[in-house]
Amino acid sequence: MPTYYDMQEKICVVTGAARGLGRTISETLAQAGAERIYACDINMAPAESWISDYPNITAITLDVCDSAALDTLRQRIMDEQGRLDVLVNNAGITRDALLGKMTEAQWDQVIDVNLKGVFLMTQAMLPLIKAQAKGSIVSISSVVGTDGNIGQTNYAASKGGIIAMTKGWAKELVHGGAQIRANCIAPGFINTEMTQAVPEAVLQKMAARIPLGALGQPQDIADGVLFLASDRARYITGQVLKIDGGLVL
Repeated sequence: MPTYYDMQEKICVVTGAARGLGRTISETLAQAGAERIYACDINMAPAESWISDYPNITAITLDVCDSAALDTLRQRIMDEQGRLDVLVNNAGITRDALLGKMTEAQWDQVIDVNLKGVFLMTQAMLPLIKAQAKGSIVSISSVVGTDGNIGQTNYAASKGGIIAMTKGWAKELVHGGAQIRANCIAPGFINTEMTQAVPEAVLQKMAARIPLGALGQPQDIADGVLFLASDRARYITGQVLKIDGGLVL
């Protein structure tokens, strides 16, 4: 019998992998025995301090909005592995502003990376997943995408769009008997580099809103990704897993 989170022989791609959630996701998949993880980020410099600890992780400098670069990555994985088992769409940015002050540039930047980037990456990697008619696509959404937030019109739209695309993929990618699953994770307030820049008083107010009484940790999200990526979630598709300490009930 395999271990609960057996990732042996799995070929994975993780975007936004250099730091934060992406780093923890990449490390967790590596520790779970994945054969190869292509850890992608537009700036891989932050990964220099940790990635050498994992011989099964390959660093890839990549812009998820660059279609030509995505084609190059797909061909590389095809040449080296012949398939892809797991795609984790994690790359994302914020450009927050109240609706009346949000610029068109702020809207475009977030929609391009967070939504178009997920579409382009998934479309580019799909032939590798279809090569074996089986695989798992896990995209990182947000509770902002399900319930909204002040000052995040662009972010909410992008994360809500990821959920809608995922549900469509869950229906579309099983044609012909394929076992290609697509799911989302919607994190709440997570203790990452982004939240660490928030004043302590604000963090305390954020934590007070969470029934479990604390911000989540990147490992909480990575564990959710690991489950959905593994064959133990073989009968789960089209779902949104909220990992938020009960913030949104």
